[in-house]
Amino acid sequence: MAVINYKGGVGKTTLTANIGAELAHRGKKVLLIDLDPQASLTFSLMKPDFWSAHLKEKRTIKSWYDSFTDDSSPIELSSLITAAPHIGRVAGCLHLIASHLGLINVDLELATELGGGTLKQTQKKYLRVHRRLAEGLAEESFQEYDLVLIDCPPNFNIVTKTAIVASDHILIPARPDYLSTLGIDYLQRSLAELVGDFNAYAKAESEGGPDRQIDPSLVGVVFTMMQFYAQRPIQALRQYINQTKALGVPVFDTYVRDDKTLFADAPEVGKPLVLQAYGAERKQRLVGELEDMVTEFSSRIGW
Repeated sequence: MAVINYKGGVGKTTLTANIGAELAHRGKKVLLIDLDPQASLTFSLMKPDFWSAHLKEKRTIKSWYDSFTDDSSPIELSSLITAAPHIGRVAGCLHLIASHLGLINVDLELATELGGGTLKQTQKKYLRVHRRLAEGLAEESFQEYDLVLIDCPPNFNIVTKTAIVASDHILIPARPDYLSTLGIDYLQRSLAELVGDFNAYAKAESEGGPDRQIDPSLVGVVFTMMQFYAQRPIQALRQYINQTKALGVPVFDTYVRDDKTLFADAPEVGKPLVLQAYGAERKQRLVGELEDMVTEFSSRIGW
């Protein structure tokens, strides 16, 4: 499942981390892949010094993409899987493939692989590049996971497109504001264009062979950073929720409230909020809402 929004600052990484952690707590085997060069998901689950000492040089998603440009054979994607060091015991498991600040350069390298040649060569290059992550995730090692959540960068570059091609589902976190609503409409159209282009090339390639077209489903839009009055979203936010529903996209009934202090504290302990000791009523309420959202999430994907 690709977690994506064009707009940054919508709680995308926080949502990804807490969905993964809560599902692991409920007994699911979950893998998180951090494709965002900002590496916020990575640093939500481990301290920078741990990342620098153990992963930075050869065990990030950047290392895997880079290995396709080396003379030697590409490394196995599964070799990059690591356990989050501060999570503690959960009923299932929560693993991570970490990001790297240099991942921003990978998109330029992928773009160079797409250029030149005949139409047939162009189609082959397009499919080879865009299928890269999907084929990496086809390794047998990944079959043990119930869910792979891919935290995408806030754009629609080639790295993001590889995540979409690899995904069965799309999840869109959004703030209830004017720009986010506009972005969802644009994102829908971009997704449809990518699926159409990819499937046209895949269909042309598959004559006489296996058809590898894609059809990722939109699980829904999750509204984050919500403000409430009398247990309802405040009036100023409801109009944007309604505008999003008017686009014809599925919208979650549960919301994630705005609490910058509690969410900001999570990376300091390397543990998502849902796995922390509860205590204060404010934290209990927020964690309870996250748990409700994950229950709805599970229902929407058929669990």
